[in-house]
Amino acid sequence: MEKVRAKKHLGQHFLTDLGIAENIAKAVSGHRGVKKVLEIGPGMGVLTDFLLQENWDLYLVDIDKESVAYLNKKYSQLGDKIIEADFLAHDFGKVIDGEYIIAGNFPYNISSQIFFKVLSERNKVVEVVCMLQKEVAKRIASPHGNKEYGILSVLLQAFYDIEYLFTVPPDVFDPPPKVDSGVIRLKRNEVEILPCDEKLFFRVVKQGFSTRRKTLRNALKSMGLSEEMREDPILDKRAEQLSVQEFISLTNKLQASWKK
Repeated sequence: MEKVRAKKHLGQHFLTDLGIAENIAKAVSGHRGVKKVLEIGPGMGVLTDFLLQENWDLYLVDIDKESVAYLNKKYSQLGDKIIEADFLAHDFGKVIDGEYIIAGNFPYNISSQIFFKVLSERNKVVEVVCMLQKEVAKRIASPHGNKEYGILSVLLQAFYDIEYLFTVPPDVFDPPPKVDSGVIRLKRNEVEILPCDEKLFFRVVKQGFSTRRKTLRNALKSMGLSEEMREDPILDKRAEQLSVQEFISLTNKLQASWKK
């Protein structure tokens, strides 16, 4: 079959190294006994081949018509499990019944948006194994107290246990990207509901990192800090210094201060 052309506007960089593709496929652990795997952006199926070898109940989603046509020919046995759609806009609850795993080589230009959708679907997405820009992968897996630690680190670590698995150089892609890539694995933890107002928690985290060089006292100023709250020593810290639990505590303190 004729090769699919990588499209710059879709952020496509096709993996060519079979060993790396195999390692990514083998990193999918089937967390909580889940067998359904949704691969995002399979391109020409380099990772798909190895996921099929691992006998997952596989679904493919790609926004690229050319890739979908190629995949339909190559994997005709998958039938309507090959979905031409924008992952960010599609409702997979209508396609995949129950919990599932996400795998794939994520387009760099939408990787953060993919993770915000994962967060919104966190009660169905039990595991994610993916390759993305190394800088973003490191940030997501970074512990607090590290300069790489940011909004996605906190929000994802609240609901997932995260491991940085390995780094992938640019020369194993066609076309090669200008940066290294990183492979990470997220596994859903036991937290069903955060012990705080979740909407406020998300808001506090985003606002806290909006001016990450400033203390939280300055970063959260627009949230209407009471006099008592302004004296709290937790606000002497910067957002990158707070663990998930400390952000939960801060959220509860803020809410309590508004009720007084």
